[in-house]
Amino acid sequence: NDSKATNINSAWYALESVNSPIIWIVGGIDKGNDYDSLKDLVKEKVKAIVCLGKDNSAIHKAFGDIIPKIVDTKSMQEAVNTAYYLGKKDDTVLLSPACASFDLFENYEDRGNQFKLAVRAL
Repeated sequence: NDSKATNINSAWYALESVNSPIIWIVGGIDKGNDYDSLKDLVKEKVKAIVCLGKDNSAIHKAFGDIIPKIVDTKSMQEAVNTAYYLGKKDDTVLLSPACASFDLFENYEDRGNQFKLAVRAL
Protein backbone atom coordinates (compact mmCIF):
# COMPACT_ATOMS: atom_id res chain seq x y z
CA ASN A 1 0.00 0.00 0.00
CA ASP A 2 1.94 2.97 -1.33
CA SER A 3 -1.08 5.19 -1.95
CA LYS A 4 1.02 8.24 -1.11
CA ALA A 5 3.09 7.68 -4.29
CA THR A 6 1.45 10.40 -6.35
CA ASN A 7 4.37 10.96 -8.72
CA ILE A 8 6.74 9.02 -10.98
CA ASN A 9 9.73 9.17 -8.61
CA SER A 10 7.79 7.69 -5.70
CA ALA A 11 6.40 4.91 -7.88
CA TRP A 12 9.91 4.16 -9.19
CA TYR A 13 11.23 3.60 -5.66
CA ALA A 14 8.27 1.38 -4.77
CA LEU A 15 8.70 -0.75 -7.90
CA GLU A 16 12.46 -0.96 -7.36
CA SER A 17 12.02 -2.23 -3.79
CA VAL A 18 9.98 -5.31 -4.76
CA ASN A 19 11.86 -8.52 -5.57
CA SER A 20 8.99 -10.66 -6.85
CA PRO A 21 6.79 -10.34 -9.96
CA ILE A 22 4.48 -7.33 -9.57
CA ILE A 23 0.83 -6.77 -10.33
CA TRP A 24 0.91 -2.96 -10.35
CA ILE A 25 -2.18 -0.93 -9.46
CA VAL A 26 -1.55 2.48 -11.00
CA GLY A 27 -3.55 5.51 -12.11
CA GLY A 28 -5.70 8.39 -11.03
CA ILE A 29 -5.41 11.98 -12.13
CA ASP A 30 -2.34 12.07 -14.33
CA LYS A 31 -0.34 15.25 -13.69
CA GLY A 32 1.32 15.21 -17.09
CA ASN A 33 3.52 12.30 -16.07
CA ASP A 34 6.40 11.24 -18.28
CA TYR A 35 6.44 7.48 -17.79
CA ASP A 36 9.62 6.97 -19.86
CA SER A 37 11.81 6.80 -16.75
CA LEU A 38 9.77 3.82 -15.53
CA LYS A 39 9.74 1.77 -18.73
CA ASP A 40 12.87 -0.33 -18.15
CA LEU A 41 11.93 -1.04 -14.54
CA VAL A 42 8.34 -1.91 -15.46
CA LYS A 43 9.52 -4.20 -18.25
CA GLU A 44 11.83 -5.99 -15.79
CA LYS A 45 9.50 -6.31 -12.79
CA VAL A 46 5.83 -5.92 -13.74
CA LYS A 47 3.81 -8.82 -15.14
CA ALA A 48 0.44 -7.02 -15.28
CA ILE A 49 -0.94 -3.52 -14.81
CA VAL A 50 -4.30 -2.78 -13.21
CA CYS A 51 -5.31 0.78 -14.08
CA LEU A 52 -7.44 2.57 -11.51
CA GLY A 53 -9.01 5.82 -12.62
CA LYS A 54 -11.34 7.56 -15.01
CA ASP A 55 -8.79 8.10 -17.80
CA ASN A 56 -6.03 5.54 -18.18
CA SER A 57 -5.00 6.37 -21.75
CA ALA A 58 -1.55 7.70 -20.78
CA ILE A 59 -0.76 4.46 -18.94
CA HIS A 60 -1.88 2.35 -21.90
CA LYS A 61 0.19 4.51 -24.25
CA ALA A 62 3.29 4.31 -22.05
CA PHE A 63 3.26 0.60 -21.26
CA GLY A 64 0.98 -1.07 -23.80
CA ASP A 65 3.90 -2.19 -25.95
CA ILE A 66 5.84 -3.81 -23.08
CA ILE A 67 3.19 -5.22 -20.72
CA PRO A 68 0.84 -7.73 -22.36
CA LYS A 69 -1.89 -7.51 -19.69
CA ILE A 70 -3.33 -4.07 -18.84
CA VAL A 71 -6.81 -3.97 -17.31
CA ASP A 72 -8.95 -0.87 -16.65
CA THR A 73 -10.93 -0.69 -13.41
CA LYS A 74 -13.19 1.98 -11.94
CA SER A 75 -13.13 1.20 -8.20
CA MET A 76 -10.61 0.01 -5.64
CA GLN A 77 -12.60 -3.16 -5.00
CA GLU A 78 -12.55 -3.97 -8.71
CA ALA A 79 -8.82 -3.19 -8.92
CA VAL A 80 -7.92 -5.43 -5.98
CA ASN A 81 -10.15 -8.26 -7.20
CA THR A 82 -8.60 -8.03 -10.67
CA ALA A 83 -5.07 -8.00 -9.26
CA TYR A 84 -5.90 -11.01 -7.10
CA TYR A 85 -7.22 -12.88 -10.13
CA LEU A 86 -4.13 -12.02 -12.22
CA GLY A 87 -1.64 -12.88 -9.49
CA LYS A 88 -0.07 -16.17 -8.56
CA LYS A 89 1.66 -17.45 -5.43
CA ASP A 90 4.69 -15.28 -4.59
CA ASP A 91 3.57 -12.35 -6.78
CA THR A 92 3.26 -8.92 -5.17
CA VAL A 93 0.24 -6.68 -5.65
CA LEU A 94 1.56 -3.13 -5.40
CA LEU A 95 -0.62 -0.04 -5.11
CA SER A 96 1.73 2.74 -6.18
CA PRO A 97 -0.48 5.01 -8.30
CA ALA A 98 2.01 7.61 -9.60
CA CYS A 99 -1.03 9.90 -9.92
CA ALA A 100 -3.26 12.08 -7.76
CA SER A 101 -6.26 10.43 -6.13
CA PHE A 102 -8.99 13.01 -6.65
CA ASP A 103 -10.82 11.35 -9.56
CA LEU A 104 -12.22 8.49 -7.44
CA PHE A 105 -11.16 9.26 -3.85
CA GLU A 106 -11.21 12.12 -1.33
CA ASN A 107 -7.40 12.00 -0.99
CA TYR A 108 -4.51 9.55 -0.92
CA GLU A 109 -5.43 8.41 2.62
CA ASP A 110 -8.94 7.48 1.46
CA ARG A 111 -7.43 5.60 -1.50
CA GLY A 112 -5.06 3.71 0.83
CA ASN A 113 -7.81 2.88 3.30
CA GLN A 114 -10.04 1.57 0.51
CA PHE A 115 -7.13 -0.58 -0.67
CA LYS A 116 -6.72 -2.09 2.81
CA LEU A 117 -10.45 -2.76 3.10
CA ALA A 118 -10.58 -4.37 -0.35
CA VAL A 119 -7.63 -6.64 0.48
CA ARG A 120 -9.22 -7.70 3.76
CA ALA A 121 -12.46 -8.49 1.92
CA LEU A 122 -10.78 -11.08 -0.35
